[in-house]
Parts: sequence; structure tokens; C-alpha cells
Amino acid sequence: MKYDGIVIGGGPAGMFAAITAASRGKRVLLLERNERLGKKLLITGKGRCNVTNDCSAQEVLQNTPHNGRFLYSAMNAFPPSEIMTFFRKSGCELKTERGNRVFPATDKSQTILDCLVRELRRWNVVVKTERVRHILTENGKVTGVAGTAGNYAADWVILATGGVSYPATGSTGDGYAMAEELGHTVVPQEGSLVPLETSGPDCPDMQGLSLRNVSVKLVNAKGKLLYQDFGELLFTHFGVSGPTVLSASCHLKGEGCRLLIDLKPALEENKLDERVLRDMQMYQNRAMENALTDLLPRSMIPVILRRLKIDPAMQANSLTKQKRRELVQLLKAFPVDITGKRPVAEAIITSGGIKVSEIDPKTMESKRIRGLYFAGEIIDCDAYTGGFNLQIAWATAHAAAMAAGTGEEE
Repeated sequence: MKYDGIVIGGGPAGMFAAITAASRGKRVLLLERNERLGKKLLITGKGRCNVTNDCSAQEVLQNTPHNGRFLYSAMNAFPPSEIMTFFRKSGCELKTERGNRVFPATDKSQTILDCLVRELRRWNVVVKTERVRHILTENGKVTGVAGTAGNYAADWVILATGGVSYPATGSTGDGYAMAEELGHTVVPQEGSLVPLETSGPDCPDMQGLSLRNVSVKLVNAKGKLLYQDFGELLFTHFGVSGPTVLSASCHLKGEGCRLLIDLKPALEENKLDERVLRDMQMYQNRAMENALTDLLPRSMIPVILRRLKIDPAMQANSLTKQKRRELVQLLKAFPVDITGKRPVAEAIITSGGIKVSEIDPKTMESKRIRGLYFAGEIIDCDAYTGGFNLQIAWATAHAAAMAAGTGEEE
């Protein structure tokens, strides 16, 4: 049987592309190498699925530091309000939380997956478990795909195989190989929205400590500000993680980057100095390791004192004005030297992929092969945390599915 189109990849972009194309009356085959659809979708948002961000198309682009401009047409044609309407019409209630993050009201990713699977059935999308090896072409035009179980004929193909993060979910880079085989350039992949590794014993010594309401700056070796954020940060056995760090990782360029953490962003230096002075007077007969307990988390105190070369047993009334000034400066800009990113397999999203200059930004069609479209994480675009990356998946899938089979690829 010949299909109008084939979608390769049963993640969010692939499922939504198949639904959108089928709702336009197309006979669609969805091929997924896993026995179950949406394996990666189930673990997004810590199992809650941050569906999108309740903001304008322009705000999504502002939160897409890597190739956001490429998404201008697709995002304006299908902004967050559209995917929210889609899920609500499909019987999936949503809720909006801090930072305009949108989740299913059930707090379960399974709810979103169930909704997409229902829509696939409703529009008679044929779903098969099949690993695709090659996209078949003739005279520069798609004719179908070759899978491990056989060949499938179609007029167009939407490639939505994702990136290489979380390989256990099936994201092993198959789509890159298929695209390269057809002459596409694949930008090397690295982790984005990924924890950062640090040098020295300080972060491991504070392992498990979570800081809230801190200000974070990422600077390069010359001190130039690359990124700043406000929110949560987590110390780990290898370095740092948490929402602020994951977003900062999008901007990590080369060696010599440093994270500066403002532990007391609500206080100016002079006010913080007054606060420290009060604490030192209140606990003047206590050892320094005990005099700082009102000011800092317990596991951070030894690290701070070590950095300042202050004996933990020294009495608070022995703290000099100079050392107090150094303490205040350290609290306002606690430096953490970054040695690199964690492996891409641990990343939430993949940076890199199909070069955007080789894709039509309005239709997501390949400029090299007629009838070949791209959707989702396989494209070299990535954004901050907050639902923006899934929004990119929905918008690019929509653009590809609306264009596929319109005759433009004939």
C-alpha cells in the first residue's frame, strides 16, 4: 500500500505531525522504532510534561538563543495558544504555573501521551513498530522509506527522530545519518540544558544542597557576561545543576567560563555588610562555623570559610573588617569554575542537528530533496527550560504537516 506520507519518529513532533497531516485528509503512516510511542515525552518535565509556555510567539523566540530567527514563520503560524487549544479540545485540561509553564492538570506526562494517541486513532494514522534505515528518493524527490522489515512507498516524509540526548528512549541519531546520506549537513551535537562540571572539591562537598532565589551569572575568561538568571541551583557530586544552570549551559562557549552566584540578591553590599556585622556581634563568642548559621546553609559554611582562609574554630569577635568585607564580596559573587558540560546523553535537549540554512523556514521542507521535511529536535534549534523546546516541536511539526502534500514538493 502506498501512503500519502510517512512520519519517522513517534515522539511529540512526529505524533503531532502525523495527526495534523491526517486531519487534512492525508493517508499517513507513522513509523517508530520503539514498541511504545512517546518514551521521551513521558520523562519530560520530571514526568509531568511541560507542554508549552503560555506566552506569545515572540517570547518563545526570545527564549530560543540558538537559531531562534529560523523559527519566526513557524512559531507565528502556530504559537503556544494553538497547542493549548488543541489539547483542551482533545479533552486534556491544562494549568499554568510559575514562569508561565503549562502542564496537564493531572501532573502526569501520560495524560498528554494518551491524548496524542487518541488523536492518532481518531484520524486513522497507521502506526507501525519499525526502524527506518534509509529514505528512498528518485530524481531528487522522496519516493518512500526502507525499513528493517521492508520498504514503504510515499510522496513525502517528515523526519522527526529527535536528537541524541537520553539514548535509552531511542534517540540514537538515526535521523542524522539518513539526512547526511541525502546530502544534508549535520551540525555536531552537544548537550544543551545540561548540568555543568566543575573543578575542585567545593561542589562535591556541598552535594545535595539546593539554593533557591539566587542570582546566577555566566562569564567567560575575559569577564564578559554570557548569561544571567534568577532562581534555583543545585550542587552535585560533579558540579552544578538546577534550572538556572541548565539554561546557562546553552551559552557555554569554550574554556574558562565561570559561574558567579549571588547568594543574597535582595541585599546590596552595604546592607549585607551591616547584616553580617550584626550576626558577628550577636554570636561574638561563638566559633565562626556556628556564627554563620543564620546567614548560610550548614553544608556551605565550611566551603565559604575555606575559601576565605578562616579557621572554622576562630571566634566571631576575631573577624577583621577586611575579612568581613571579603566575606560579603564572596556572598555576592561566589565563583564556580566550569570545566565543561555533562555528556550529551544526560542532556534534556540536543544542540546541533540538521543545518537550518538547508531547510525552508516556512514549510520545514529540505532545500536538497523535494518531499523531505524536518520537525522537532533533529533541527539545529534549542531553547531554555520552560516548555519552549516542546513548543518548537509542535510548531515545526505543524509547519511540516501543513506543507506536506500541497503540491509544492511535486
